[in-house]
Amino acid sequence: MNEPPPRLKHSSGWFAAGHEVARGLALLSDGAFKMYVHLCLNADRRTGQLSAEQGRLATALRKSRRSVVTYLDELRRQGVCSIQAAVNQHLGGQIEICDAFWPYEKVRPSATINTTLAGFVEQTRRLLRARRCVESEFGPADERLTVSLFERNISVEDVEHAVLLGCARKYVALINRQSGDLIVSFSYFQNIIEEARELKMSAAYWQHLQMRVDRLEKQWTQMKAGAAKRALS
Repeated sequence: MNEPPPRLKHSSGWFAAGHEVARGLALLSDGAFKMYVHLCLNADRRTGQLSAEQGRLATALRKSRRSVVTYLDELRRQGVCSIQAAVNQHLGGQIEICDAFWPYEKVRPSATINTTLAGFVEQTRRLLRARRCVESEFGPADERLTVSLFERNISVEDVEHAVLLGCARKYVALINRQSGDLIVSFSYFQNIIEEARELKMSAAYWQHLQMRVDRLEKQWTQMKAGAAKRALS
């Protein structure tokens, strides 16, 4: 007599750990595998995607931020996840678990070229607005430049890296009082995009630069607030 299959204790919240997870176990270090399992448990079952902020990942895994960056870079290098880094430490980066390591069939959006372009423009606008040293209104000229970048197959990641490089330099200049002018146009980053693409640096490098830009931004903001306070006294 055949016995019925065992019943789940909980009808929701479970994850199908099959051959894909076994492949990850054989491939990844202990820390990266733990990160992978955590991402699998929290990702959208339809898309394999989730938004994850480094601080929360560090808390959930009881690891340091440096360890989190290392594990994420390993997942990217091994082709387990694709990662779109956050524009700063307060926003979550977008992570997608690759098909070979995701046991569910993904729902693919039927996006048109126009929607993809609109998304590229919106993400570029968001990257600029996230930094306090940028005062761009993102006018028609900025939008035309963004469209031309999209037509050249420049990725949002390339734009993000250029914004990090450009803003790091701008904050250093502002802090050292080499310049008092803020960035007022997306064209400021045009040449830096090409520079960032040629660097071919690892995800860990860009994560480190992101943290440095966050520190510089905080330092400049404090300097600016102190100067305003002194002016009123």
